Amino acid sequence: MTDVANQFGAPTYLYFTSSAATLGLMYYLQAKRDKEDHDVTELKDSKSELSIPSYVNFVPAKVLPSVVLDKDGGSKMFLDLAIGFRKVKGIIVNTFQELESHGIESLLTSYGDVPPVFPVGPLLNLKNTTDDDDGKSGEIMTWLNEQPERSIVFLCFGSMGSFGEEQVKEMAIAIERSGQRFLWSLRRPPPPPTKEKVEFYPKEYENPEEVLLKGFLERTSSIGKVIGWAPQTAVLSHPSVGGFVSHCGWNSTLESIWYGVPIAAWPVYAEQQLNAFQLVVELGMSAEIKIDYHTNMRPGGREMFVTAEEIESGIRRLMSDDGEIRKKVKVMKEKSRMAVSEGGSSYTTIRHFIRNHLMIND
Repeated sequence: MTDVANQFGAPTYLYFTSSAATLGLMYYLQAKRDKEDHDVTELKDSKSELSIPSYVNFVPAKVLPSVVLDKDGGSKMFLDLAIGFRKVKGIIVNTFQELESHGIESLLTSYGDVPPVFPVGPLLNLKNTTDDDDGKSGEIMTWLNEQPERSIVFLCFGSMGSFGEEQVKEMAIAIERSGQRFLWSLRRPPPPPTKEKVEFYPKEYENPEEVLLKGFLERTSSIGKVIGWAPQTAVLSHPSVGGFVSHCGWNSTLESIWYGVPIAAWPVYAEQQLNAFQLVVELGMSAEIKIDYHTNMRPGGREMFVTAEEIESGIRRLMSDDGEIRKKVKVMKEKSRMAVSEGGSSYTTIRHFIRNHLMIND
């Protein structure tokens, strides 16, 4: 579309829905490939650490998105995107200056001939729609209303997040041992692919007892609730929720910051490992469950395993009332709201974006 627009003299802008740091990584790896003939796929299973300008710390190869390391064309496709990014007139990024000051600054100074970047976030859909066909959202909110303030750990892994039975049982052990009040969005993995059909999205369990530990629901009935799909923003905004075990998708990350709910990081796929690394190592705003976890999102792909001990430890650190993580998230919550208020950093950036566009079209 950029090439077509250029033929007609129409300026093209890109809306980048991940972090500024991830955008910097794409530029970095694409330049290494095209200017230095570096084969990034050789980093698969490597213990190497990379010095990437958009990150303060060295980035372990083990947290790179799996597509970057894919020798079957995935890596080329992913890095070729960065070539296209260089052709646009500007990149609008769903982030804000106070959250990613280093990454944003690096995009202005460290990557050579790249378009200007406009951080205008957090851009979120904050309409807490809890209406659904069967009333389950209302049931969830009613249950949350009965819980003490900041007492609930919310476990939810996004629209494509699901785990196999062995991992689910390990999660159940961890949750029960922690003694923590919980709301767990548990979903069935998609079925194995057939010649006729390939499915990627999880389904609902008709009876979650089939994958949980025997007696788990009965033993935890006074402190927890297992659900299917969850109205995520409505849950995160509820005062009874004190922590979020999350896949670290960028939208979920921004939502958790907006509502001041700290995260225990358990990324699953795509660039979520990078987001988790940023939260845990770069910003110190998240507890770690396992940040180098990868699930093969191809149907039938092999799943890694996280132990009950790792999960329980992450939950306990997350829900510590006097923890440094909680304090940092609280500060960033206020900064996220100031950023989009009149006079805030993102508010001002939108003015700069409009002015930049008018100058290009003058």
